[in-house]
Order: sequence, then structure tokens, then C-alpha cells
Amino acid sequence: MRLHDLIDVHLSPFNASYSIRSPVRLGGTGIELVSPIFYREEELSLDTLEHHPGEGATSAVIWLHGLGASGNDFLPMVPHLGLRSTRFIFPNAPEIPVTINGGMQMPAWYDILSMERTEARENADDIRATHVKIEELIEREVARGVPSENIVLAGFSQGAAMTLFTGMRTRYRLAGLMVLSGYLVVESSLDAERGEANAGTPILCMHGTEDEMVPCDLGRHAFERVEAGREAIWKTYAMGHEVNGPQIRDVRAWLRALL
Repeated sequence: MRLHDLIDVHLSPFNASYSIRSPVRLGGTGIELVSPIFYREEELSLDTLEHHPGEGATSAVIWLHGLGASGNDFLPMVPHLGLRSTRFIFPNAPEIPVTINGGMQMPAWYDILSMERTEARENADDIRATHVKIEELIEREVARGVPSENIVLAGFSQGAAMTLFTGMRTRYRLAGLMVLSGYLVVESSLDAERGEANAGTPILCMHGTEDEMVPCDLGRHAFERVEAGREAIWKTYAMGHEVNGPQIRDVRAWLRALL
């Protein structure tokens, strides 16, 4: 079951409408859905879609999509998470040529050079450049009045890899890291570059046992490399490279406990 099997979303840059096709049964939240806002700001390196609470935000979730996707992907999940005072930021990756897809231009946080399980499979310069852009988003939330300790960094697939990379290295102490179908990139520098700010930050890692795109053992390896000294949760689901209903319920529970 993929996320868009659960929720239809029709989005233009300045307007959104939702219809539920097969809703996840989470009980009534009483949440009034506020239309997302599309931001293109000159001082930011990334365009973002943002879902704002009815009143001032006291926390934030920065959620990074996967390869070839967009900030729209996880926007439909917001009303099911029950977070009344949380701003959700869904940045759009720039379109770049992706080597493993024949150089086709598509949204990507970094170029993937091969499918080999070596560090040479990803473009490290792209990864570090994206890290800087993610830190810009964290800095903007702090400037808008949300302490970094109330910000969760989340991602799916390539976005999850960036969540791990930035979460281990950023100077900002975060509320939590949420890694959906993720893996480690530039692993050889992890120990040397690992910062103290998030040495104890809670982490939630989730993966499909039938994932053929990012095999589950890659996700488990990433979890084992970062779990020490923190509240760390590893959960698997009988699914492929996707999101399903039970996982959404677990995401909701973890975020509500954290924020």
C-alpha cells in the first residue's frame, strides 16, 4: 500500500484540495486542514511547500522526499498526524542529471553514480551541498521562533540518507531524526565528522522487509551505526520501497510523543 493509495492530493503551487480514498483509521483528530503554502524565497536555496498550523508554530518537521519525487509526496499525511502546533516543511530537491538513470534530469538531493555498494556510488560534493541547504531550512525555522530542539528532520529513501548525513553533522540540536527506508552516505567520514549536538537525539528508523530498491540490510546497518547513546527505534514492515498504513500510525505516535 503506497501513500497515494491512501490519499489523493491535487496540488498547484498556490492551492490544494484533498480527498480521502481509503483513509487510515486513526480516530477523529478534530484538526482543521490549512491549505499549504508554496514558498520561493530568494534567500533560500530550496523551494518549499509548507503546511502551517492554525495558530503559531511551536515545533517543526522538515521532511525530505525521495529520488524523482517532490515536496508533495508526504503532504497528504499531515492531517493524519494530529500535530496542532507543528509547521511542516516539504522542500523540493533541484532537478539534476542522475547517472544511474541515463543522465535524465529529475529531482534529486545528489547524483547516484552506480548501484554498487561502495562509497563511490554517490556524489559526495552533491551531498555536502545539500547538507548546507538543509541547514538553511533549520536556520530559518529558528529565525521564525521555533527552537532547533523542537525541530524533527525526516526523510524517505534519498531524503532519509540526507537526514542521517545532516543529523549526524549539524551544529543544531534537533528534537529527533526520522529515517524512512534510508541508508548511509559518505560513511567513511561519519566518525570523524559526527557532531556532539545530536549525540543523544532520538531516532526512528523504519524499513520495508521486501524493499528491493534500498534493501532492508542497508537500513539496519545504518541504524546500528548511529543507535548508540540515544533512544533509537528500529521497525520493519511487510512492504517494499513505500509507506503503509501501520507505518503511518507509528509515525504519528512517535511524533506526538516527541513534539
